[in-house]
Amino acid sequence: MEQLTPKEIVHELDKYIIGQDKAKRAVAVALRNRYRRSKLSEELRQEITPKNILMQGPTGVGKTEIARRLAKLVKAPFVKVEATKYTEVGYVGRDVESMIRDLVETAVHLVKEEKFEQVKNQANEIANKKICDILYSKSTLVKSEEPENYKEVLLQEIKDGKHDDEVIEMEMTEAPKSIEIMGAAPDANLTEMFSGFLPKRKKLRKITVKSARKNIALEESSKLIDMDTVNEEGIARAEQEGIIFIDEIDKIAISGGKGNGPDVSREGVQRDILPFVEGCTVSTKYGTIRTDFILFIAAGAFHIAKVEDLIPELQGRFPIRVELNNLTKDDFLKILTQPKNAITKQHAELLKVDNINLSFTKEALEEIARIAELENESKENIGARRLYTILEALLEEISFEASGEHPMTDVSITKEFVMKVLAPTMKEYDLSKYII
Repeated sequence: MEQLTPKEIVHELDKYIIGQDKAKRAVAVALRNRYRRSKLSEELRQEITPKNILMQGPTGVGKTEIARRLAKLVKAPFVKVEATKYTEVGYVGRDVESMIRDLVETAVHLVKEEKFEQVKNQANEIANKKICDILYSKSTLVKSEEPENYKEVLLQEIKDGKHDDEVIEMEMTEAPKSIEIMGAAPDANLTEMFSGFLPKRKKLRKITVKSARKNIALEESSKLIDMDTVNEEGIARAEQEGIIFIDEIDKIAISGGKGNGPDVSREGVQRDILPFVEGCTVSTKYGTIRTDFILFIAAGAFHIAKVEDLIPELQGRFPIRVELNNLTKDDFLKILTQPKNAITKQHAELLKVDNINLSFTKEALEEIARIAELENESKENIGARRLYTILEALLEEISFEASGEHPMTDVSITKEFVMKVLAPTMKEYDLSKYII
């Protein structure tokens, strides 16, 4: 885990997420406390568990993005799940335990990628030599005509990528077919679990040297690393650094007291989630994992239900609560310009492919921000996602006409252009204030 201070964590999150300082501070402290805990004695470390966080706020204000960026910042295993996809034990649907299995799967995959990176050069070296043998064996040169160091020259050419587009024929291991049980959908976990018992089939395939290098390197990497160690490290990382983001938790809260009818399993889902948040042991195909030290971040809009409608035991397991603010015109303006991955920059880069140099005037951006705020106030509040809708409508004609056939063309989006394209929407606002 990177040793970032809470201020440094917030600074990094500011590069991608506008506003929501309270939420950023809460997750920054929670992350730093993990590092602090790792420096304590083993005895004391076992006593300290993460303080789980509950985020309350409308859709599109940055709840998921904060959690996702936080995990990416420190390369922590992260999974996002939706509470509505789970059902109480006894009902048809996903069981809550699957979120822990998904986290372990993610952690093992992260560790495997890191190990592969460590042996990448060695695996590529082996792959290049194998490809060299194949190309050398099909060489049309007569042995007597070959230069003395022909094979060494050929190997160097392969390394330099001079033969990347050449097609060779080689034996490749086929991926095992998905296992189906009683007509159900193919299960990837079952396939992987039984793959060790199934015979590995090889098939002759024609493939480019570039693709062959990638496939051989991947196969050789698996031989060079110890998968038992990878699994152990994956379990340990999921236990100590894992983050599970439970979205739409408000949808399983029961508003107005006892539920019945369609609400019948909601409280049951809450009670099923509770043991994992409290801390328990879960069996996975990679080994057993304790959930005591996993950081859980729950989020919901809580428009209809309230936080108090969750069962008291679950409320108690989320001691840190932060309310995220609605986005204003100023927030929208910052979202359009400041983040590294700002949506305006994304559209500009996309259109540059077709020789269009897209730019926005300051007045145009202010108008887009104003319209986004008005739409969220007069219609459903979907937060920053409103900007995607507006910009798609605004740039639809330009994107459709762009073909890359003409030289680089400058296109500037002005306030007048914004008002002209979005005129029907503006008329709707003018009328909306008269409708009761």
